[in-house]
Amino acid sequence: MSRLVAWLEDYILPLANKLGQAHWLVALRDAFISIMPITIAGSLAVLIRSLIMVARDDLGWTTFAWVMQPLTLISNVVWRGTFALFAMFLAMSLGFHLAKSIEVDPIAGAIVSLSSLAMSIANLTKLSVNGKVVSIHQAFNISQFSTTGIFTAILFGTIGVSIFALCCKARLTLHLSTTLPYAEQKAFDSLIPAIIAIFSVGLINFVFQTITGTYFGNWLLATLQVPLVKMGQGFGMVMLVTLLVQIFGFFGINGLSVWAPILDSIWLTAQNVNVTAVRTGHNVPFLWVRGSFDAFAWFGGTGGTLMLIVSILLFSKRSDYRTIAKVALAPGIFNINEPIVLGLPVVLNPIYFIPFIVAPLVNVAFSYWVSALGLVNPVQVAVPSIIPPIIGPFLACNYDWRAIILCLINMVIALAIWTPFVIAADKIAEASTSRSYYIRQY
Repeated sequence: MSRLVAWLEDYILPLANKLGQAHWLVALRDAFISIMPITIAGSLAVLIRSLIMVARDDLGWTTFAWVMQPLTLISNVVWRGTFALFAMFLAMSLGFHLAKSIEVDPIAGAIVSLSSLAMSIANLTKLSVNGKVVSIHQAFNISQFSTTGIFTAILFGTIGVSIFALCCKARLTLHLSTTLPYAEQKAFDSLIPAIIAIFSVGLINFVFQTITGTYFGNWLLATLQVPLVKMGQGFGMVMLVTLLVQIFGFFGINGLSVWAPILDSIWLTAQNVNVTAVRTGHNVPFLWVRGSFDAFAWFGGTGGTLMLIVSILLFSKRSDYRTIAKVALAPGIFNINEPIVLGLPVVLNPIYFIPFIVAPLVNVAFSYWVSALGLVNPVQVAVPSIIPPIIGPFLACNYDWRAIILCLINMVIALAIWTPFVIAADKIAEASTSRSYYIRQY
């Protein structure tokens, strides 16, 4: 075990530190986090609509559904202003955070990023009128601003802001009187870099459209986004990402933050597609999404550490461990595990390396195949990560009571994996204390 930990420290830890400090990865992670209110508001709209439909179709509460119809209509309006424009919000947030990390004007960065997205998607939509398909030019299809445009927003938002930042660093700015109001001064400072960045992205898209006859955003969706999202449904890919998150977490590096660009770009995209399918009354297409990890494996935080807390309270005889567990219990219920991970500690503690890695892997594997067999609904609604276990999966799976059963089984499995190591930690600590006492006496 010591050799394995030493090897990980020598080869994995430096890579983790570099990834955690990369400007683009940090900016992309912060961009996804920043638009969480949009994600949760859109998901809440789906939950409300689904709850009313369940009451009407399964319970026969037609009067209740009729009374709640205005709430359903309001939820539809909220949907159009949140999830339906997800890529647009992501482009603005990414531009802001990327420009901020490079130390240029973040507001201008957000504008350039949004403009880059708009230039890279089709300004053409098709409608069916009386059985005939009619093409409408100079009009955006709103679906391109939803999850369909996530990769386009990331790629061209990054390109546009990068060119903008290079021009700012090269001091390609208008030097006007310092007596101008602050807002006007900032606008003029960003004028030339923004123009160069926007025209550069426009040139890229024009050349691509001329050569291929299609829009870059459409090509990117077909050749990159769709294959990657489908690849993310593979069992091996799901297990690999789970393993990497846990290994990083063992070394005190927030694996969710480091791998957020991959988790969100692939599995959050799939989750948003599922949410859209539920909202439109279609079958959900994806088995495993971003919220699946939280619902079925990372209860209490990465590592399933809520069950470590429970195991300590049930089986540990050491007062110091039990005190830490009591302090960490309330945050753990809301999936905040820093008190137990750093207070016990779990980080860099060889005793807890195996359960910290193995428990989530077993939970993810079991939940994946249970979902694949159709024994529980896939996650199809985004819920906040602080929602306690049992409640969170029930809501995330769109009021599927079987998700509660699956969550409870996973918690028992995790408890069984953690408990032998908790007991072993007690014995090791007791032996260490006895040895120290013997040394002091003699």
